[in-house]
Amino acid sequence: MAVEIERTADRMLLIRIHFLDDRYHGEGDAGLDGWPPSPARLFQALLAGNAVGARLPPECAAALRWLESEAGPPEIRAQRPLVGLSYTTFVPNNDLDAKGGDPARIADIRVGKRIRPRHIESSQPLIYGWRFRADGESEQAAGVVCAMAENLYQLGRGVDLAWAWAEILDAEAGGAAMDAACGAVWRPSAQGSGPALSCPQLGSLESLVTRFDAHRQRFSTVKTGRKSKVFFTNPPKPRFLQVTYNASAAWRLFDLRADHEGGRRPLRSWPQARAVDLVEQVRDAAAAKLAAALPEQAGLIERLLIGRGAESGDKARRVRLLPLPSIGHELTNRSIRRLLVTAPPECPLRFGDLDWALSGLRINGVGAGDTLLVRSDDVSMLQRYGVEAGDGYKCWRSVTPVVLPESAARRRIDPDRRRGDWKPGSERVAEEEQACGAVLQALRHAELSAPVEGIRVQREPFSPKGVRADAFAQGTRFAKERLWHVEIRFRNLVEGPLVLGDGRYLGLGLLAPEHEGTDVLAFHIAGGLAPAARPGAVAAALRRAVMARVQTQIGQGRPLPPYFTGHQPDGEPLRSGAHRHLAFVADLARDRLLVIPPHLLERRYPMTWEREHWGLLTTALDGMDDLRAGAAGRLRLIGGAVDPDRDLVFGTGRVWESVSDYRPTRHAKKSAPEAAVVEDVLRETRRGRLPDPEVDVLSVEEGPRGGLAGRLRLRFAAAQRGPVLIGRTRHLGGGLFRLAD
Repeated sequence: MAVEIERTADRMLLIRIHFLDDRYHGEGDAGLDGWPPSPARLFQALLAGNAVGARLPPECAAALRWLESEAGPPEIRAQRPLVGLSYTTFVPNNDLDAKGGDPARIADIRVGKRIRPRHIESSQPLIYGWRFRADGESEQAAGVVCAMAENLYQLGRGVDLAWAWAEILDAEAGGAAMDAACGAVWRPSAQGSGPALSCPQLGSLESLVTRFDAHRQRFSTVKTGRKSKVFFTNPPKPRFLQVTYNASAAWRLFDLRADHEGGRRPLRSWPQARAVDLVEQVRDAAAAKLAAALPEQAGLIERLLIGRGAESGDKARRVRLLPLPSIGHELTNRSIRRLLVTAPPECPLRFGDLDWALSGLRINGVGAGDTLLVRSDDVSMLQRYGVEAGDGYKCWRSVTPVVLPESAARRRIDPDRRRGDWKPGSERVAEEEQACGAVLQALRHAELSAPVEGIRVQREPFSPKGVRADAFAQGTRFAKERLWHVEIRFRNLVEGPLVLGDGRYLGLGLLAPEHEGTDVLAFHIAGGLAPAARPGAVAAALRRAVMARVQTQIGQGRPLPPYFTGHQPDGEPLRSGAHRHLAFVADLARDRLLVIPPHLLERRYPMTWEREHWGLLTTALDGMDDLRAGAAGRLRLIGGAVDPDRDLVFGTGRVWESVSDYRPTRHAKKSAPEAAVVEDVLRETRRGRLPDPEVDVLSVEEGPRGGLAGRLRLRFAAAQRGPVLIGRTRHLGGGLFRLAD
């Protein structure tokens, strides 16, 4: 039945809410920071605006019953508010009857109410859109709701004055109006997890009427002899349905594996330029399998899986099949070995059915005959595409090219007339500018509203192992001139997967995050260093200067996060095994100071909070050119950069030698000094996500209190990227290694 309603919902009721003030004070809605106002709140506002005393006109009651039972949860378009500072007001609780009606006792019922306003643009309306079937009864009821909207006078608290107007449109025109409005889209979800908003359901109107009548009689007086007692009865709660909005998409990763009976099934490689062919094979085979098992949903499968007959309202509900070329290192062979299937929460097809249809599916292709889709146990590749990484990224680059509209296509040059049809530089610039504008439009179609700082388009891939954009057009319906490789730089962090363009349902337009540069702050020591300066003392002075500048940046009196200090708020050192705080290195042999973030030491992607702290740090250290290091001198500093391809500390290689003394984190007293150092080094390299090396102890010294300090050489089986900074004193530059000559 739900499928049939989806197919015949060809009309849309739109209600636009305009606030009279640039602040909203309503509370209790479970969306992002209590925003947007729930459909149940709008339902009550329509009821309050059209009731005449204790009576609701019959035609209004019939229209609200239609809205709660036939229209279903609405879509919402809402701007993103700024949450203001909360404050408390003390007001009478409207229960003076409990005090005998004596105005002199009004202070006894005064209560505090916490108010947290949200700053909004009153010129941008809230839009609620209900889809419904076009029949006479529904059209009449929707028309009455439009008239009722004109009587709305507030939405939220009593101070949130508002007005509304409504209209009825075709579903396609209504969807276009929602898309053209400003703000974020909130869509109800049949499955998945996400914020829940209260929505009217069958019986909501009746429950509100019952609550209103009970509220008028909430006090009752009972006489016992000469005395009388006043009893208070809570009115019953209204009946509303909690509907999940903007649930996260369901996904499943599949491996392309060889069909070897009775043996291992190695990964198969599919050419990345034939991504569309892979998607079409998998899509058609899965659709046929599903339609045979669920013939009653054949039409829905055609629209949402294959795309035939899909309408504008189906775009946000379609299933996507994403071939994932192998990425991670610039020299990695970018063949397709995995396929990601994602289904939005609005999709009426059960994800379990999709999972069943794809599992064990057989495909054939050039060099990949007798290939099966097998559920993957290793999902680490998803993190390289920004999926399930727990973080967002600002720079994204296309792995498979983005298909832009015909208006953004390059002028085709006949291969036989290249000399005569060459393009001047001005034409190339104009084509690229037009393509950049089309990318912005593609972001809007993908409902991605993050501000964009820059866009770069080109035909060449961004990776040495990538393929030119033209090659992906072979065998597809897209002209090669419409395909572009794209780089997008956002102002804010964006999570994956990110898929753009007209080919996003055919495996094209897939972007991956680009981790830019080496997250290291480097300062060249231009002078002022004392001849006998000790690296540890200089590193400690650098740490003090960094904490002082960050404290100035965040304001005096606010506690410094452990990321900068290495200590808990109570002053105790961090005791966790991760030690996720900054490392300060005085690399005096190269006349430089380094500030290294913990994610670089642990060879992982930074967490969101780490990125925020790192951004604060770069701002705080901007312009630092003087460091007072006590007996080590007053250092003149010049900000610099690190070239990881040439730097001996940050380069890549198999053999690494000590730059500073390695001090073990613990000393096994019963072991020989050299054995204790080797055991501790293996433990530390594992914590730093490095493979076990062969450890050559070049020298080791034992201090007066039993502490050890050694110089080492580490030999790894495979080349490792620096920095290699391990040991007890690594956060002050101890245990630093460089590539051996």
